Amino acid sequence: MAQKGNLWHHREFLKFWFGDTITQFTGQISGLALGVVAVLTLKVNGFQLGVISALGFIAFPTMGLFVGVWMDRMKRKPVMVVVNLIQVAALASVPAAFALGSLTVYQLYAVALVMGTTTLFYDVAYQSYLTSLVEKEDVVEGNQKLQTSASASGVIGPSIASALMAVVGAAMAVVADAVGTLAGAFALLWIRKPEAQPAVPEGGRDFFKEMKEGISVVTGNSVLWTQAGCTGTWNLGNNMFGVAVLLLALRVLDISKSEIGIVFTIGALGFLAGVLVHERVTRVLGFGRSIALSTASAFAFLIVLLAHEGSFAIPVLSVAYFLGSIGVPIYNINQVSLRQIITPNRLQGRMNATMRTIVWGTIPAGSLIGGVMVVTVGIEPTVLVGCLISGVSVLWILLGPIIKLKKQPEPVKE
Repeated sequence: MAQKGNLWHHREFLKFWFGDTITQFTGQISGLALGVVAVLTLKVNGFQLGVISALGFIAFPTMGLFVGVWMDRMKRKPVMVVVNLIQVAALASVPAAFALGSLTVYQLYAVALVMGTTTLFYDVAYQSYLTSLVEKEDVVEGNQKLQTSASASGVIGPSIASALMAVVGAAMAVVADAVGTLAGAFALLWIRKPEAQPAVPEGGRDFFKEMKEGISVVTGNSVLWTQAGCTGTWNLGNNMFGVAVLLLALRVLDISKSEIGIVFTIGALGFLAGVLVHERVTRVLGFGRSIALSTASAFAFLIVLLAHEGSFAIPVLSVAYFLGSIGVPIYNINQVSLRQIITPNRLQGRMNATMRTIVWGTIPAGSLIGGVMVVTVGIEPTVLVGCLISGVSVLWILLGPIIKLKKQPEPVKE
C-alpha cells in the first residue's frame, strides 16, 4: 500500500508530494466550476462544450514532440514553476471577468487553450522529474503516493467545489485553484535537491535527431507502443462520454450543480478504493492481468444509461462512477511506473512527450466527436458509444505483450 516504503523518509519527495497534493485538491474545484460556468452561466451548447474541452488538450498532438526534446535539454523544476505562475494568471482571469460582467465563451476558449498548453509542459516535466528526484526502485511507491493524493482530492474536492459554488458562485470559486496553484509553485521552490544539468549528446545538439530518438523509444518498444494504443483508445471514448454525461446530468436528468458534486465525490471514492487495493490486485493477478482488468472497468460507466429523471438518478450515476473509477488508479500506477522504469533518464522527457502526444492527442478528437454527436444523434447514444470505445481498449492489453508480464520489470540501466 502507499503508506509503506522508503519515501516517507525522503524529505525532498515529501515537499514535491505536498505541493502536488495542494494543486490536486484545488484543481478539482476549477475542474467542476468551469464546466458549470460554461453550461449554466454561459448556456453553451454541446458543440461549444466540446470545443472548450478540445482546446484544453489540442497542444498535446500539435506540440508534444517538440516539448519532449526541450524537457530533455533543460532542468525540469524551473519549467514547472513558470508553468504554475502562468496558470495562476489564466485562472484568475475568469473570476475577474465575471466580476466585471465581461465573461464570455471566447474567454473560456482562451483559458482552456492556455491551461492545456501549459499543462503539456508541466506534465512532461512532472513525470520526467520524478525519476531524478527518487531512485528508480522507488518510482512505483512515488506514483502510489501521488495517486493517493489524486484519489483523496477526487473524494473531497467536488464537495468543496459544490460548497464554494453555493456560497460565492461557480466563477468566483475558481479563485481557490489560482491560490492553490500559486502554493504549488512555492512548494517546488522549497525543494533543495539539485537537479543535474542534462548532458549534451555526443556530436552536439540536433533537434530533429533527438525528436526521432524519442519517437523511436516508443514505436520501437512493443510494451510502450501497446500501452500508448490502449490509453489513447480509452481517452478517445472517455472524452466522448465526458462531453455527453455532463449535459445528461445537468439538462436531461435535471441534477443541480451541488448534486453533481455528490456524484463526482462518490465516484472518487471508487478511485480511492482502487489506490488502496492496487498492491493486492497486482500481486494476486500479476502485473499484466491487473492492467487488463483495470482497463475493462470502463464498461461500468454504461450504468449511467439506466438513470432517469427523478430520485434514483443520483444513486445510479454514483454507482456508475464508483465502479468505473476503481480501475483508473490501478492502471495509472502500473502503466506510468512501467514506462518510467524501462526508459533511461536521459530519454524520459522525449518518451513521456511521445506518449502524451499519442494518448492525449485523442482527447480533443474525442471531445469534438462527442460534441458533434450530441448535436446530431443525441446525448444517450453518445454516452453509449463513448463507453464502448473506452471498454474495448482492453484488447490492446489482451492481444499484446503486457498481458504476459507477471511482475514489474527490473529498472533499466542508464
